[in-house]
Amino acid sequence: MTCPSCSEPIVYLNGEGEGGKRDVASFMAYPPSTGRPSAPREVPAHIAEDYHEACAVLKDSPKASAALSRRCLQAVLRENGFTQKDLAPAIQAALDSKQLPSAIADNLDAIRNIGNFAAHPMKDTSTGQILAVEPHEAEWNLDVLEELFDFYYVQPEKARQRKAALDAKLAAAGKPPMK
Repeated sequence: MTCPSCSEPIVYLNGEGEGGKRDVASFMAYPPSTGRPSAPREVPAHIAEDYHEACAVLKDSPKASAALSRRCLQAVLRENGFTQKDLAPAIQAALDSKQLPSAIADNLDAIRNIGNFAAHPMKDTSTGQILAVEPHEAEWNLDVLEELFDFYYVQPEKARQRKAALDAKLAAAGKPPMK
């Protein structure tokens, strides 16, 4: 079969051993799947590339995925007017702007904190062990990025298309375009 998303061949490995006995469950070996959606087509290519890479390494390295998510977040914020040099002040500026819906704003600071575990080793104050990025935390980063993609790229494009269609209809009726 061919993958409808990437047009690559789909390869399943069968887990049968000697005598047809199933030793291992069959699984899709190629193309590699992250189990996450692709970035929407409205997302700029360089941001989508970092997002896809963060998804691809999630299983093998939540720490690497969190670091890539952090890089992706910084690019999203920069493209949307938050040009601070470092990510923490950019996140704070985005939160202070009150532009984001509360559900997204409530989760945004999590990426900074989880990213700090990936980029700056921190120790547990009671055990002295370095705190690792947990897989569910790296997943959370990706969830927040998907919300930001929808807010900053998908919804504005949908609104632009709707307005253009309505303006065309108004023009056909001899009316002025929307303001």
